[in-house]
Amino acid sequence: MKKLLLLISLPLFCFSQAEVFLSLPKQKSFFQKTDELDSDFKGAKVSVFVEKTFQNIDGFGFTLTGGSAQLIQQLEPTKRAALLQELFGKNGISVLRIGIGATDLDATVFSYEDKPRKFSLEPSKADLIPLLQQIIAINPDIKIMATPWSPPTWMKDNGESKGGSLLEKYYPTYATYLAKYIQAMAKEGITIWALTPQNEPLHPGNNPSMYMSSEMQSKFIKTALGPVFQKQHITTKIIVYDHNCDHPEYAIDLLNDPETRKYVSGSAFHLYNGDISALSKVKEAHPDKDVYFTEQWTGSKGDFTGDFMWHVKNVVLGAMNNHAKTAIEWNLANDPAYGPHTPGGCTECVGALTISGQDIIRNQSYYIVMQAARYVPAGSIRLGIATPEGIQAAAFKRLDGKIAIIVQNEGRKKNITIEKLNLEIPAESVVTIIL
Repeated sequence: MKKLLLLISLPLFCFSQAEVFLSLPKQKSFFQKTDELDSDFKGAKVSVFVEKTFQNIDGFGFTLTGGSAQLIQQLEPTKRAALLQELFGKNGISVLRIGIGATDLDATVFSYEDKPRKFSLEPSKADLIPLLQQIIAINPDIKIMATPWSPPTWMKDNGESKGGSLLEKYYPTYATYLAKYIQAMAKEGITIWALTPQNEPLHPGNNPSMYMSSEMQSKFIKTALGPVFQKQHITTKIIVYDHNCDHPEYAIDLLNDPETRKYVSGSAFHLYNGDISALSKVKEAHPDKDVYFTEQWTGSKGDFTGDFMWHVKNVVLGAMNNHAKTAIEWNLANDPAYGPHTPGGCTECVGALTISGQDIIRNQSYYIVMQAARYVPAGSIRLGIATPEGIQAAAFKRLDGKIAIIVQNEGRKKNITIEKLNLEIPAESVVTIIL
């Protein structure tokens, strides 16, 4: 049978020092440096356009839920230190998402102001805050995005952690609450780089959760959150939406309001519904505003290889090629029973790590994120790329001047050629090439 041959054209680079790293999810083999893919074949052209540049990359990472922090903090100190170095040291995670108050993967539901005028970070001082401080000691440049799953219940029209909406009379109060949070975290040595006003605003069925339409979010930002941040000289980015790709009009409509958009840096997306191309629709409508990918889970009923390949295609390559500055997977760690979680929280979410006592298992989400984080550090710039059918790829110019190309082959083995570098890529594999 005739082989499908591919060519990547990347002139002016030195190929004698090229490095090739192979991941084979079916064999649970990842990031293996190899020269065994050498081939004598050349063929159809895949082009990387080094002169065509797009977004700067802020990073790849996970959501560090309170439950994740609790499990990692319970590790023996030497083991915990080694794990954090592995995750956040050189060639590691460069962005984290955290909850403002409880996420659904915390052991209990709480806010930082359960009673009016009684603000305190105390619920997070046992696990989340000390763990963040340890992470920052390893990587002082890590970017931390914060997101509320719900405001304090007394600010909501139903008085409950699940569902309901923010009462308009409390818009200024809630904006002040978020400002207090940023300032209190700063006193703990934790800089909040970006904030989204509400996690999954169109999904009020989680615990905690809240419904917030685009009109509500727009009014909250322009009348309360933006002015409060401005008055208090808070420079944390405001990033809107933070929900699925099936409603890009949410972000577009909000950014169409001139009084709102002046406070907003960009919009964030998940991919439980819709298509990843929605990010490009929003970017096209508002090219001066950034887009971010902020959440995707792997579930207990999923298949390791299928999850890995789908997420690399859509979350890593798809998000990057649709202008995302981040690609963030869901929770960093669970126990073997998929906890801790709140009553009504996710019961099937698989962490990047499963932590059982002192044992650590690395799951598919760990390898999905590290497939990019190991080779595409923060500050890299995405380059233009063209590929034929059957190959997905993204290319980046790193701060060290090297080019990183992540190539995914979902089908049978194929050959690619990068100038004089010929490679035969195995079936169902991901190859990272550093030039």
